[in-house]
Amino acid sequence: MTRNQRTDNNARAFPTSDAQQDRRKAVRSERRLPYQEWVRLKKIAQRGERRKSKMVDRTVVIATLNVGTMTGRGREVVDVMERKKIDVLCVQETRWKGQKAKGLGNGYKLYYVGENNKRNGVGVVLSPEMKEGVVQVNRTSDRIIWVKIEVAETTMNVVCIYAPEVGCTDEEKDDFWEQLRDVMLKIPDAEVTWVAGDFNGHVGEGSLDTEVMGKYGVGIRNEGGDKIVDFATAKSMAVVNTYFQKRLTRRATYTSGGQSTQVDYIMCKRRELKTIQDCYVLPKEAVAKQHKLVVCKVKMKQQIKRSECGTRKTRWWKLNEEEHRNKFVQEVERKLDMEERKEWSTLSGVVRETAVEVLGRTSGRKGKKEETWWWNTEVQDAIRDKREKKKERDLNRCEETIVAFKEANKKVKREVAKAKSKAYEELYSSLDGQYGQRKAIRIAKQKHKEAQDVYQAKKIGEEDVEDDDEDVTPVKDTG
Repeated sequence: MTRNQRTDNNARAFPTSDAQQDRRKAVRSERRLPYQEWVRLKKIAQRGERRKSKMVDRTVVIATLNVGTMTGRGREVVDVMERKKIDVLCVQETRWKGQKAKGLGNGYKLYYVGENNKRNGVGVVLSPEMKEGVVQVNRTSDRIIWVKIEVAETTMNVVCIYAPEVGCTDEEKDDFWEQLRDVMLKIPDAEVTWVAGDFNGHVGEGSLDTEVMGKYGVGIRNEGGDKIVDFATAKSMAVVNTYFQKRLTRRATYTSGGQSTQVDYIMCKRRELKTIQDCYVLPKEAVAKQHKLVVCKVKMKQQIKRSECGTRKTRWWKLNEEEHRNKFVQEVERKLDMEERKEWSTLSGVVRETAVEVLGRTSGRKGKKEETWWWNTEVQDAIRDKREKKKERDLNRCEETIVAFKEANKKVKREVAKAKSKAYEELYSSLDGQYGQRKAIRIAKQKHKEAQDVYQAKKIGEEDVEDDDEDVTPVKDTG
């Protein structure tokens, strides 16, 4: 074969032979990156690998409860969240009027909406860590509230709902489901979404709708259950409660007249089912009379945070007390008498050193705020007794146990009222002193800060939160 024949353009080869492979060599410019640029890119890659290696699994606990009313139960709700380590709690029938945010104590915060104080009203209670990640609060109606939170480098949307109960008109029910569908359309599909609350419907047990629910429901499906399943199917959601096999007391969310049903549900996107660790009902909690607390544990990735240590400050506020003030003045005078050169630099140094010795310094760590100062031992004992009486009523439902639980519930209300009255009397008396006005201003600033939905504007992906949203009030954290 001649040279011309070997390079003939009309030559053919079998389609799967190596003659069809591209054997062109890569073009080389004979140049390389500068050494400094090469080092910079290498550090960026190493930083990304270190960030991935520092990601750990973190369990986020989401729950829902129909509380009946939040009046007199705010601190009790916080106590339950602390004991059960709940991060997000959706509450229904708050019966609080307004569109506000309120601190419940120990750093827990409630975002709520309601049109009157006699019926309806929904809210979302967040733990101290979760409330720092809030970027948007959307109050649609007194039955729907939606909170957007940044959690573990993930944007999570929590939608709390309270569906119309039996006796409401068909028009009211249709308006509710239409509003809920509109809310879901506003949430980007790529973000994590949770819908929790009192749906007032029975999805049933052993259902064939395997795409949106499991077979471990309660009872028989009704008309309200059909609407729940239709909504879950349309929005690619899954009813989490029904996927875990539990005994009836761990599945039933509502008890009335000795009958147990399931009307409270937690939903998530079907693709998020793999992150769910468990979902169950806590029947022994006595916050609500008839509804039970539904808890769902979710696994999420979170970066390990370094322990932050703030600036250690001198406790100058102790000078308000006469004992510390006299001791401070005596110590400063004694040290100044020993100094030969009484210049300003010497004086200021003596004052600072003496303040540290006499008054002390803070640790620099972020302390835990005890906002509900009226939470005394009498109230805690009454709530503990109420919980025990509820257990006895559930185990042996008779006239005696029912009356005992009612009396324990009334006792809790009386103890809370007494503790609050005493605490506020002490607070008002403290405002009459020399530094009362300063303390009142500080309390007013703190209350104003707690009433804000969002402390500061944060980024979600590549877009910032819009400041012109009527439901979002970004405020710079000056504290």
